[in-house]
Amino acid sequence: MKLPPFEYACPTTINEAVALLASHDGEAKPLAGGQSLVPMLAFRVASPSLLVDLRKLAELRQIKIADDGVTLGAMVRWRDILDDARLRKAHPLLVAAVEHVAHYQIRNRGTVGGSIAHADPAAEMPGIVVTCEAKIAVVGKAGVRVIDAANFFQGPLMTALKADEIITEIRLPAWPGKRRFGFQEFARRRGDFALAAAMLFYDEDGGKARSAHVGAIGVADRPLRLPAVEQVLDGNKIDEAIIAKAEAAASASVNPDDDIHASGAYRKALVGVMVERALKSAAA
Repeated sequence: MKLPPFEYACPTTINEAVALLASHDGEAKPLAGGQSLVPMLAFRVASPSLLVDLRKLAELRQIKIADDGVTLGAMVRWRDILDDARLRKAHPLLVAAVEHVAHYQIRNRGTVGGSIAHADPAAEMPGIVVTCEAKIAVVGKAGVRVIDAANFFQGPLMTALKADEIITEIRLPAWPGKRRFGFQEFARRRGDFALAAAMLFYDEDGGKARSAHVGAIGVADRPLRLPAVEQVLDGNKIDEAIIAKAEAAASASVNPDDDIHASGAYRKALVGVMVERALKSAAA
């Protein structure tokens, strides 16, 4: 399909990119990897008057690992994460999730900032940032601000970003070396968006779970934390009985709608199974 007509700009600085976005009264869109935006243009879901290509902003391509956590520039590609051996120790849950992102062609061009800004409720990266309590740094004509991931996603394809703002980096908290984690996703075909997925981690103290974080995607209009499941896990040894309770709590925590891919009841049951499998993986 042919794309709608638009103007095109390729700035060399962040300030120039922000100025271009601000000059079009909400009718401009930043272009990162293009793996979500270009199909939207083709199907006329989006028809911006200006595309602002971010590919020359090299400062947005950095991966930083420090004592306080991992920082991903917004233009970091999925393949950059998979190719960086440091991340398998510094944030293995992130790597496990990215391994499920689409197909290798898309992983070669798609970016973390693009995925978060797109805000598909079945996408892996939004689920990771919400589950891990990441912070999302953005810049606009009013300056820099940092948004908690829990407050960033406002609905399907809707975020807290203003029209003149772009994401600059994603800050994930530090990951203890002995932390246990699991990621499980179910899609109709490898690389498709998940019908449901669960991601979780917890630390251990005396053989019992503490600081459990459990998230889910594909079962609501945005990525979710599942506090009822976290309450089941915290303070308990992760055994078969607790896993069964967590599975039931996960299913009870969501109320998905029916759609062309699956019924709400199916997704409700499926997210419980994903939590069960992720916990068994973590416990093992």
